[in-house]
Amino acid sequence: MAQKTTPANLLTWKLHGDGRTVGEDEIVRPDERLAWPATIGLGLQHVVAMFGATFLVPLLTGFPPTTTLFFSGVGTILFLVITGNKLPSYLGSSFAFIAPITAATASDGPGGALFGIVVIGILLALVGALVQVTGTGWIDALMPPVVAGAIVALIGLNLAPVAKSNVEKAPWVALITLTAVILWTVVFRGLIARLSIFFGVVIGYVAAVIADQVDFTPVREAAWIGLPDFTSPTVAWSVLPAFIPVVLVLVAENVGHVRSVAHLTDPALNERTGRALLADGVATTVAGLGGGSGTTTYGENIGVMAATKVYSTAAYWVAGFFAIALGFLPKVGAVVNTIPPGVLGGVTTALYGLIGIIGVKIWIDNHVDFSRPANQFTAATALVVGIADFTFSAGELTFNGIALGTVAAIVVYHVMTTLERGRGTTPLP
Repeated sequence: MAQKTTPANLLTWKLHGDGRTVGEDEIVRPDERLAWPATIGLGLQHVVAMFGATFLVPLLTGFPPTTTLFFSGVGTILFLVITGNKLPSYLGSSFAFIAPITAATASDGPGGALFGIVVIGILLALVGALVQVTGTGWIDALMPPVVAGAIVALIGLNLAPVAKSNVEKAPWVALITLTAVILWTVVFRGLIARLSIFFGVVIGYVAAVIADQVDFTPVREAAWIGLPDFTSPTVAWSVLPAFIPVVLVLVAENVGHVRSVAHLTDPALNERTGRALLADGVATTVAGLGGGSGTTTYGENIGVMAATKVYSTAAYWVAGFFAIALGFLPKVGAVVNTIPPGVLGGVTTALYGLIGIIGVKIWIDNHVDFSRPANQFTAATALVVGIADFTFSAGELTFNGIALGTVAAIVVYHVMTTLERGRGTTPLP
């Protein structure tokens, strides 16, 4: 029988072997740890792994970088507590929020965008509570692979015009940044290759400095130590249509994360899927209440675990507290804010495309049969609606391409599948 998690044993781990080495065919399980110097080093490595993607979200949305880092650390700690210290995960800023935050900020200001984040956090927490009781079967039924893949893909590809806009402001710096990201990925191997976004930005930033496109005045004027820039949400119901589809993406990301970790460590961890969703929902809600962006589990950190074979939650406690500490360093935020549009354009050209490719990968991994009309029209309709950014207004509510594309994917699939069954055709996967 599994040991019940209590406050007394929440922060206890068994030492793996001698605490210094991991055998060729061994892994360090979530309830184990290496010696503390190695664990601290691994925790800092997780921060580096998430930093390259997480800091881009405040840059692209106008949110304060230190506040975003602070709440990513807080969210990570909350996740570990709510999941009983059994699931290793870093909660970084979700790219699924970029488009709705940008739209909401333009129409209702930062407070309106934060309101959307808070509502999504509450909805995700409710989904987590429901999954804890019912299991994930209804999620699989609502969002089969063809639907989930289409939604993830259209969210990334919907952002393509944003990348283009930044590239046009400094084409050569953007090209250098994009080239650096691509080459870094193939020249290097293992963990270092997984940090291509981070190092691509560094190389692009150096190019921008040489081209005199960076103003360091805000960095010189920023204090070394100070509080994050906390902001409160303001009620703006009109922003919600753009945010609602994000719930589906966060559900898919969290379920995928739990399944990946469970497959590599302990299948019993799948039973904590509901807790994981609840935890991310709480973390996103807390972030929105204080001025941070919504959170999600990070593939970059799964990559770190796969490369090191260390799945210890102890490393994530270190990472969470280190990210919180970074939130109190205004100079870090000032440096991040000096990254010019050309660098952002180069890196997001790859990054937004990669989000789209993740959707395609969902189709491939689940062997989606595109000879079946229901799958063809589900993906085709949703992608065009999302990429072209169709919009529909009803009073004060505006539904953008992401919202309409998500609805299209779900409705088209289920209507066509129902009609197939009605005429006696057995649908294929």
